[in-house]
Parts: sequence; C-alpha cells; structure tokens
Amino acid sequence: MSAPSTASTPIVDPAASFPATAPLPVATQRPPWRHTFIALSVPNFRLWTVGNFVAMTAGWMQRIAQDWLVLELTGSATAVGVTVAMQFAPMLFFGLLGGVLVDRFSKRALMVVTQSVFAVLSIGLAVLTLTGVVEAWHVFAIAFATGLVTVIDNPARQVIVSELVGQRHLRNAISVNSSVFQLGGMIGPAVSGVLLLAVGAGWAFAVNGVACLLVVGMLGLLRTSQMTRTAPAPRSRGQLREGLAYARAKPTILVPVVLVASYAVFGLTMPVLLASYADEVFDVGAGGYGLFNSMIAVGALTGALLSTRRATIRLRTLVVGLLVTGLLQAGAGVVGGAAGVVPFALVLVSVGLASLLFLTSANQLVQLSSNIGIRGRVMSLYVLMLLGGQAVGGPLMGGIVEVLGTPTAMVISGGVPAVVAGVTALVLARRGQLTLQMRVRRHLPVVEIAAR
Repeated sequence: MSAPSTASTPIVDPAASFPATAPLPVATQRPPWRHTFIALSVPNFRLWTVGNFVAMTAGWMQRIAQDWLVLELTGSATAVGVTVAMQFAPMLFFGLLGGVLVDRFSKRALMVVTQSVFAVLSIGLAVLTLTGVVEAWHVFAIAFATGLVTVIDNPARQVIVSELVGQRHLRNAISVNSSVFQLGGMIGPAVSGVLLLAVGAGWAFAVNGVACLLVVGMLGLLRTSQMTRTAPAPRSRGQLREGLAYARAKPTILVPVVLVASYAVFGLTMPVLLASYADEVFDVGAGGYGLFNSMIAVGALTGALLSTRRATIRLRTLVVGLLVTGLLQAGAGVVGGAAGVVPFALVLVSVGLASLLFLTSANQLVQLSSNIGIRGRVMSLYVLMLLGGQAVGGPLMGGIVEVLGTPTAMVISGGVPAVVAGVTALVLARRGQLTLQMRVRRHLPVVEIAAR
C-alpha cells in the first residue's frame, strides 16, 4: 500500500463511519534539485522552520545535558534511564488526550503557551545547576514537567505544517518538518556535548530557555492571514476512541506506528548508550560523547537531504528502512565492542542516515494517510509511540547496559527492531500486501520486497 500518488485520487478511509480524506494536490514525482526544499518558498513555513530547528536543537541539548548531569550526580546508567523515562512517560499516559486538544484548539495559540512554560522550566533548571544546588530529584521533576507540556506541544508542532503551507507542497513540508525534528535530535546532543566540555550543563539549560522565548516571538510573527486554518473539531463524546479506531482501520497508519514503537523502545536510546560508551567503554568523557553524537548528526544531515527528494512512500519503504537501520545499529555494537573509537564513530554516521530516513518516511506516510479533521489525534498516537516508547526504553536499556554491558546493549537496541521489521514483512506478505521477488541484476540474484 502507498501514500496517495496522484493529485486527483482521494485517500478513501476503510472505515465507513469516517469521512473520506479530501484529495491532496501533492507533488508525485521526484523534484528537480532546485526544488528540493520547495516548501521553504512559503514565508510562514520558512519562518517556522528556522524557529522549529532552533527549538528542536536546543530541546535536545537540554535532554542530553540533563542525562549527563544525572550521570555525574549519581554515577548510574539506570538513573540516566529514569531521567529519560520521566521526560517521556507523560506521553504514555496523556499523549492521546493531547491530540484531542490539538484538534480542538488553535495550534499556534497552544504552542505559545507550551513554549513559554518550556522557557520557565529550562531557566529554572539552569539556575539550580549554575548555583551548585542541583540534585538528581530536581532533574527528575523538571524532566517530568517538561514531558507533560510536550504532550500538547509535539502533536501541535506536527499538525501546524498543513496550516502553514496548504496542500500543494504538503509532502515536501512534512519531510522538511520531520527532518528538522530528527535533526534536532541528532545535532542537539552534539552541541550539548561541546557545551558540557566547555562550560558545563547549566549553560545548556539556559540556552534552551532563551531558544523557547525566541520561538514564542517567531509564532507571533507568523502571518495568520496567509495560513490555511483548519476548522476545530467540535467537542463531543468518544473523540479519543474515534481517533484510535481510525488509526487501527488503516494499514498505512497502523503499520508505521507499530514499527516506530519498536524502534523508539530499543533503537532511540542513544543518549543512554552513547553516554555509557563515552564514560565506560572508551573513557573519552564529554568530548567523546559530543564526537559520537556529531557523527550521527553528519549521517542525519545527509538523510535529511535525501528524504526531501523522495517521490513516494510505501509500506515496504518503512519495513526495509527499519530492517536496515536495526542491522546497522546492531553492527555498531559489534564494532564498538571489538574496535576503537574511530571505526565506531564512522559506523554511527550510517546509523544516523538510516534512522532519519526511516523516521521521516513513517511521519510522512502517517500524515498523508490521515484526514485533516482527525490528524491531531492520529499524530498524537504517532508521537505517543515515538516519545512514549523512549520512556520505556530509557530505563530498560539502562538496566541492560549495567547487566550485560554496553556493546551487547547496542546490539540488542538494533537487533530487536530488525526482527520486528522481518516479522512485519512476513505478516504483510501473508495478507497479500507484500511479496518477495527474485530478480537478476548484473548476473546476480537479488531478493526484493515489493507491494502488490
């Protein structure tokens, strides 16, 4: 199955109780190089992207700095995992409710509130750290409060894209927005590593607070007259169940959500794993930690460029993408256990590239497969799995690191998602949605996964 491939063909929802998704006049062929970032030609989206990139990068700077700070305060990888869990656990409990609010209220107004609260929390943690009175429980509490705000902020951040660009460049805009989301998660840790080495965690928190205030200013500069406003969903009973039923009825939503969930729990635990590699395996400290994250960022930058040039997204794209990403990440564990810093860092480049391509593909397919009137609830489910999965994975992988060692934990972090991708391929093949084909290329047999 695939995302819509022509401008005149609507996405028909499989459940009769839901309205059909309106036709999407999106580009369906690979764009020329000069149009790689065509969505940025829209002034509102260009302004939004700058602010969003700053916010995502600074937000991840804070997450990594707080993880490292907890490691310094406690000396425990499990405590780092608890910090990750406190950051993302609210998504597990309240994530779907956040989607209901996003469908019901102005996305722009919601984000003004959420970014303002983020600023207060970040500056508060900066003051505690710079004055030398910070304790681990302070970090846990602020991480949890930040997670509560993220319940609303993250789905609003995803859905507002369609209001900023309309439908014509929606696919490209989703790709750019998703790339920024993932790039922030790749580049932010690298910058945070440099700050940790140079001036300490406190200033990373302060930078994030200032960045959040800048985003509030950016939201105020958006030209509302040029936005394609979505009519808010009327208040009614059963909206949460409606969103879940809608997602469950559509394979192009359900399958990506399942695949992303498996990768979030196991694969997106790099803060825990790389902190342990830097501290215990290679003994390279905060500088090495920054290097490792920088290598992932290099791969992510390449992946971001490639993702904007993708013409179509299919279920097989996601299955193969997760399989490759998982195998590369497991390979990094093997290299990290047997080789030195340089080979390990080089493998991380490929992990960053594959990871970003998989996650941007999943984001695009889910958004393009969902009706705009229910997209907030659908994306809240997606974000719940993406961030809530890390709440489970953080302490889980921290425990695996302490029991089995860091290289083994890295192999597991990639191996489990790869197995999930393989099982998903078999399930879809049995349902007739994917087939295995044998072709000969350059006199060599090649097995491919193809959609029927």
